[in-house]
Amino acid sequence: MMKTYKNCQSCGMPIRKDPKKGGSNADGSRNLMYCSYCFEDGAFNQPDFTVDDMKKYCVGKMKEMGFPGMVARLFAAGLPRLERWKNK
Repeated sequence: MMKTYKNCQSCGMPIRKDPKKGGSNADGSRNLMYCSYCFEDGAFNQPDFTVDDMKKYCVGKMKEMGFPGMVARLFAAGLPRLERWKNK
């Protein structure tokens, strides 16, 4: 059985906040490691993103949602510890 994560292991978003409650695998099953914004049909939606690209993207999205810039940057600082980025 696949480990269940509370947060997407690519962008850090809480899986419970994902409208689809997780990404999708190539066979159509739900992927509980990544959100649907990051992972669909067994592949990353932004396959060429680096962790720095993801940080910039997440900070921008969080600011759009009304988070202060400092809070968004603090959150994004933790992205390198997520599974997708750990060994990169």
